[in-house]
Amino acid sequence: MSEFLQSLVRGLGTGSIYALLALGFVIIYKSTRVISFAQPAFMLAGAVLVSYLTAEVGFFVAVPVAALVIAVLALGVERTVLRPMIGKPVFVVAIITIGVDVVVRVVTNAFIGLDVRQVGDPWGLDTVSLLGVDVQQRYLVMFATTVVVVAVLFAFFRFSRVGLAMRAVAHDQEVALAQGISVGSVFALSWAIAGGLAALAGVFVATGAGVDQQLWIVALKALPAIILGGLDSLGGAVVGGLAVGVVESLVGTYQDGVAPWLGPNFALVAPYVLMLVVLLVKPYGLFGSREVERL
Repeated sequence: MSEFLQSLVRGLGTGSIYALLALGFVIIYKSTRVISFAQPAFMLAGAVLVSYLTAEVGFFVAVPVAALVIAVLALGVERTVLRPMIGKPVFVVAIITIGVDVVVRVVTNAFIGLDVRQVGDPWGLDTVSLLGVDVQQRYLVMFATTVVVVAVLFAFFRFSRVGLAMRAVAHDQEVALAQGISVGSVFALSWAIAGGLAALAGVFVATGAGVDQQLWIVALKALPAIILGGLDSLGGAVVGGLAVGVVESLVGTYQDGVAPWLGPNFALVAPYVLMLVVLLVKPYGLFGSREVERL
């Protein structure tokens, strides 16, 4: 039982990272109908920025400052690189986001160097007793912070004027434009929010492990999360991210004893197997909207 609880908490912690990244993907997709492949770079840049700021202002100030800076960076990318691409095929815009990802990562790697940088989080690998079982504090912090962030986001989209405008644009851009909503501003804000979420996710990845040039690879786990939950569902992004984290953790814990013939690293591909199984039953994801096109 203790092993299961440890694995579950670890899965919810890592799943929180995937959920934050998946939320960024979905927010951009709902507004622009483009999947942004620049999220891994923003995640890496956020973690690196915190590693530098912590020594100057402390960890708890560095995190929101870094999230704000990366949000502004993402907004700037949308304004300068992607705004001129409005009206172009979605595939072209997606390819451009890959180019943005490469450029941002190359620049960020210059600030990392060959050593592992620490973000200065106060938890490290320290443990705390939960129901009589020792679990790492960082996983509890990840999960609790994600719950708060998700609650604030959902309240923002449901009750604020700007959030309602973003929902209107996600539903129908032409109708929203006719009602006086600035669609371009919604695009920019979507990128800013996604950038801030990616930065926070990057900090969580680096807690206890540090920042290196390969940290961005973690963001690839958010792709099965958004497909699992549904490309256009914010709630699905959260559920998908947590599900991917829990499945990955449980498979890593029990697979050797149950199915050792699958190999020692099967936990790494387990999220993609889960995604394929769900798509066989629900082609649009668990919470995705079915799209019907009339000819």
